[in-house]
Amino acid sequence: NNTNNVNNTNNTAGRPWVMGYYVGYQSTLLPADQIDFAHMSHIAMGAVLPNADGTLETHFYLTPETGPVLAEEVATRARAAGVVPILMLGGAGTREGFVGAASEANLETFVSNLLATMDALGYDGIDLDWEPVLAEDEPRIAALITALRAQRPGIVLTMPVGWVNANATGDLSLYTQIAPDLDQINLMTYGMSGAWGGWTVWHSSALTGETATAPSSVASSVEAYRAAGIPAQKLGVGAGFYGQCWAGGATAPGQEVGVSWVAAVDSQMSYTIVMDAYFLAGEALYDTTAAAPYLSFSSPAGTHACTFISYENVQSLTEKGQYVRDHELGGVIIWTLNQGVMPDAPEGERNPLLQALAEALWAQ
Repeated sequence: NNTNNVNNTNNTAGRPWVMGYYVGYQSTLLPADQIDFAHMSHIAMGAVLPNADGTLETHFYLTPETGPVLAEEVATRARAAGVVPILMLGGAGTREGFVGAASEANLETFVSNLLATMDALGYDGIDLDWEPVLAEDEPRIAALITALRAQRPGIVLTMPVGWVNANATGDLSLYTQIAPDLDQINLMTYGMSGAWGGWTVWHSSALTGETATAPSSVASSVEAYRAAGIPAQKLGVGAGFYGQCWAGGATAPGQEVGVSWVAAVDSQMSYTIVMDAYFLAGEALYDTTAAAPYLSFSSPAGTHACTFISYENVQSLTEKGQYVRDHELGGVIIWTLNQGVMPDAPEGERNPLLQALAEALWAQ
């Protein structure tokens, strides 16, 4: 397969990033020696967690012994394949640790601990996953990024950020301010629907087609950040290698929510699980307005009694990749590599989503 050789002379020069998150708690789904580096430019190992005193938890959701060993192995394998390894710092619900660690009193300690950990494990950068970001956090986020860039000018610094409700963009000025010091600002454009007031049933990651009652899409979020002044080449979009299962009767996008709810997401609804436990060709549909696939069931299906499953497939990710190219954006982030594996497929066909993204983004 020639493309592998081409892709392995990786990987950032003049072409979009394909950055995959790899998390310790899903490592059994995808052992380090089976990661498909040929279709990536960057890998983010998750996660180092900030403590309020500026120290770090480095168990990577495993044990204090096994976590760092796995992280070192991932970095070593990435480098051998010409892929840039970066450390994911934080994640959902880690704001409290960040607030203390990035405080004026602890910032210097925090930065030196981050750089020491990054060096010890063999990484080239840090992905600042401060979630959630509150308005009062903004000066400390800016100070943290400035300090990291000053201490280590050549570091790769990225930050994942929220998608935007098209009805209420909010203030994005923080990102305009920090963009010059970041290599990439990546939009977490997945999980963009729910049984929320005023919303109709909608896709997890529609590319286009947002409406007043389904005000989310990749395109509308990109437009909001572009309007705030973020350069296109620094903006990445998110691809979820997982889906959303709706239960309670919803069977298609655009329906009234009624008594329906989102019953399973992320780890419970990985692409692997969707394909193994739910996919039936007869129930598979494609919403061309949203560029999004879905499964529609007339009676509740599977463990979570799903009636509507929104997910990604080769077609939707090919369209996302084409969108990134057409708009000259920075690339794509994947949450998570571990969830997109088809372990029983023939060699070379076990990572269909990752392969589709790379092929769409890197086609000559």
